[in-house]
Amino acid sequence: MNSLLVLTNGNETTWPSIEFSAWMSSQLNTPLTLVGILENRGENDAVEEIFSRAVTLLQQKGISYTLQLETGQAEAAIPRKAASEAADLIVTGPLGRPPLRQFFSGHSFRHILAKVQKPLLYVPAAKIPVQKILACLGGLGYGLTAEHLGVQMARSFGASLTLLTVVPPIDLNYPEARAIRENWQNLAATDTLPGRTLRQAMETARKAQVKAQVITRQGDAIEEIRAEIRAGGYDMVCMGSPYSSHSLRQMATANVTADIAETAPCPVLSARYLGT
Repeated sequence: MNSLLVLTNGNETTWPSIEFSAWMSSQLNTPLTLVGILENRGENDAVEEIFSRAVTLLQQKGISYTLQLETGQAEAAIPRKAASEAADLIVTGPLGRPPLRQFFSGHSFRHILAKVQKPLLYVPAAKIPVQKILACLGGLGYGLTAEHLGVQMARSFGASLTLLTVVPPIDLNYPEARAIRENWQNLAATDTLPGRTLRQAMETARKAQVKAQVITRQGDAIEEIRAEIRAGGYDMVCMGSPYSSHSLRQMATANVTADIAETAPCPVLSARYLGT
């Protein structure tokens, strides 16, 4: 990973993303670009104040950094800036929107996730140091990019990695579905798509010399991932993005990544599947 792009609108809710990015940058030995978004012209006090705090933190850690300013609403400015910069990872946090605005317009992260094509790290709270990472594998391919990034992060941070697959209730009666339904607790040993995905992920972790384990759960994906996050006390969660796929199935299903990110007590890294 060569560089981080961190974006803030000056709201205090974005400070954990700056704090966590500074720690990541020091661990990965990568430069950092901090972008302050001026959403209302002439009202830049909040951005100036958070810049001042950030500069003090970055200088204390000896991090190479650049400061930039951008104008416009953050939901549009973040994807625009992400597309124009060469950074490998885009970092942001909650923008501090009023509940009424979220009710009518939806959570800001959903709009940003839909438009940002690079790996996106959403930081509602900074858990430092990162010692336990959870990678959620959906078995449909788009989880693999997140798993690879999870392995990379675990190796860089000296963290352990848990590979999670949630098996939804399956009513269909064909061989693959029966094998998954009957062997969900030992899914990695099966010759099913989720089983092969888990074995491939474990092999990737082994080659990277990352300590990894497999956990399978059965039930609603969002509920089970949240339950695992609570039970495991993870410091970072890695997930695939549903925008990796353009199938009708993905358009009709819940945005699991956004639902998890909006309630997670730790940073959530999402990444689109880059395959064909």
